[in-house]
Formats: sequence, C-alpha cells, structure tokens
Amino acid sequence: MDRLISCEFNMDNACVELKFLDGSMIAIDTIAVENEVADNMYQRSELDYLIYNDPIGYADLILNGDPETYLKTVTEYKPLDS
Repeated sequence: MDRLISCEFNMDNACVELKFLDGSMIAIDTIAVENEVADNMYQRSELDYLIYNDPIGYADLILNGDPETYLKTVTEYKPLDS
C-alpha cells in the first residue's frame, strides 16, 4: 500500500474508510469491531468518540494496536453499589 490520502467515517455503511494513493482502500466495519472488543457502554462510547473525532487514530488503533488493552486503560467502569 502506498501513502494514505484520506480517512473518514462513512455513515451510510458505518465504516471508517482509508483511501491510499495507489487506489487501494480499507473499510473497517465499526459495528463489528464494537461487538468484538467493547464489553460495556463506556468502551463503546470511547470507540464512538474516536470514530467521529479521530478516524485516523481509530484506524491506527484497530489495525496496528491492541484495542482491548487500550479500552481497559482509558475507561474505568464502576458499577453502582446497591
């Protein structure tokens, strides 16, 4: 793959799409990723934030990082005491 020329969230298919200079394209299915790696609403919210506000960061996390570790680090889930 060649250099990245665009990265954006496509609302029509719920994918983060990366387009490269050589004409190739990668589409990350955000719903499938959330279903696979997010355990609670806080983790889903963090992924949604990245999708809308930093799609390049989201793509880098999913393609090159460890999303499970990232989500456990940045989200703190404390259930309400009964």
